[in-house]
Amino acid sequence: MKFEDYKLPFGYPLSLEGASAGGVPFKFASKVIGCIPGDVLILSHPRAAKASTLRPGQKILVTIMAGNGVLAFASVIDQIIAQPRPLVFLTYPTKLSFKEIRGATRVEIRVPIEAVCLSGLVATKTTGVITDISTSGARIELTESIGDIGGSMEVSGAITIARMEEKFNFPAVIRSRVERSTRESEAEFPAIYGIEFVEVPHSQRLLLYAFVYSLLATK
Repeated sequence: MKFEDYKLPFGYPLSLEGASAGGVPFKFASKVIGCIPGDVLILSHPRAAKASTLRPGQKILVTIMAGNGVLAFASVIDQIIAQPRPLVFLTYPTKLSFKEIRGATRVEIRVPIEAVCLSGLVATKTTGVITDISTSGARIELTESIGDIGGSMEVSGAITIARMEEKFNFPAVIRSRVERSTRESEAEFPAIYGIEFVEVPHSQRLLLYAFVYSLLATK
């Protein structure tokens, strides 16, 4: 995939790793400000970095938590400006590596859901299905796009445990977005997201664990 395919929103956090002119290693927090695909990537200047630490021509390793893994690429600082705000311009990444990190085993399912995006001024609703789930997150396919990476949402529906139907409502954060091909975009559920469950109430957390482990027991 190309960097722009990850659709990281402006303000998305990342890390810059490298070494100073004296050979002292560093790792600074920064954020995505913008980009011109194929040309330049624009980042905020790390607050913790001294003016002389970062310099044009310096090689940098960029790491980003994206979806269920870590996205990394090497780049070079092209330019640094101080006004109207401190910004770092990097050469646009051409080679990307992605290491998947999953904290829990996922199981394939197909459960109808309603998804509500809570990040905008007005809550946006749509329908879809959960296609795989773990105790920490899920993959969902929706009838339309409703949010960006880093946005908050809730997914709700009904699941069956020991022949009993239970209602669920799981708060989540969008961690990744998968773009279908042109042909696949005509599918019933063209918008695909990877979500992480966050701040799930205790009773709903117990329901989630019971559901996932009951599925694993049948595999």
